Amino acid sequence: MKKILLISLFFGTTNLFAQQQQDSTLVKEIPTIKNNVFQQRQEIDALTKKLNNQNYVIGKQSQTISALQEQNSGLNTSIDSLSQLIQTNSQNIVTNSKELGTKIQETGQKADNQIAQLDSSVEQNRLYWIIATLVTLLLGGLVYWLLGKRIKSSKTDVETQIRNTKASFEEESVKLDSKLMEVLDTQLKLKDLSQSGKPESEEKDHSLVLKVADEVTRILMNLEVMDKNIKGYKHLKKYSESILDNLKAYGYAIPKLIGQNYNSGMNMVATMEFDDSLDEGKQIIKRIIKPQINYNGKMIQAAKVIVAFNE
Repeated sequence: MKKILLISLFFGTTNLFAQQQQDSTLVKEIPTIKNNVFQQRQEIDALTKKLNNQNYVIGKQSQTISALQEQNSGLNTSIDSLSQLIQTNSQNIVTNSKELGTKIQETGQKADNQIAQLDSSVEQNRLYWIIATLVTLLLGGLVYWLLGKRIKSSKTDVETQIRNTKASFEEESVKLDSKLMEVLDTQLKLKDLSQSGKPESEEKDHSLVLKVADEVTRILMNLEVMDKNIKGYKHLKKYSESILDNLKAYGYAIPKLIGQNYNSGMNMVATMEFDDSLDEGKQIIKRIIKPQINYNGKMIQAAKVIVAFNE
């Protein structure tokens, strides 16, 4: 009996010791378990939020699906209406096609009859049209030939009349310029006589000489573009040149500038005119408006010229 009690006491002590060890182990693991439970609770809360959001999205999608179903229902109704309208139009097209085919056939028959009548009429009138066309062409050619001959004759007459008129004007101009030269020559002689008794210290009046030189230069420039066969042409040219030569006796010199090369350093007034017949870079004095006049080696009037150039 004592053995039994001892054995029971031994087993009881052993179980109590083991229970105490388990309790101490559980006490140590409680914080870890609490931490795990806390983390799992946070995960559960996050999953709950996601589930709520998904439920919200599903609700919105359900509303959208309901709206689309309503639109689909309306579209189906419209499609049914369009199908009925298409069917009605198809029936109308068939009916109109039959009527149009009948009208086209009738129109074709009428057109064939009219074409046959026109062919017959054209065959009868074709010969008349050919004859009328040939006659018209012959008359037109004859009229053209007569008009061309008349126009050519008129053109020749007009050109002849223009040449005769120009020659008449030039002859009259030569006559007037010749009389002018006589007057100017007389004035020069009279002025020379009037100043022959004046002292040399008195300042000389060049106005008449300048005027004579300008007029003689103008006349010579006009003669350059006149027909040399004009009556009085040669006499006027020689007379004009002799007057310029006579001015040398009074101490005046007029350089010949026509045809000379021009440069911007010359003391004269130049008007430039483009002339593509010249070589590139050339500048030639082609006309004198006013001559250069020197008195006893001193220039008293600068030239005014027209210069032809080619860039």
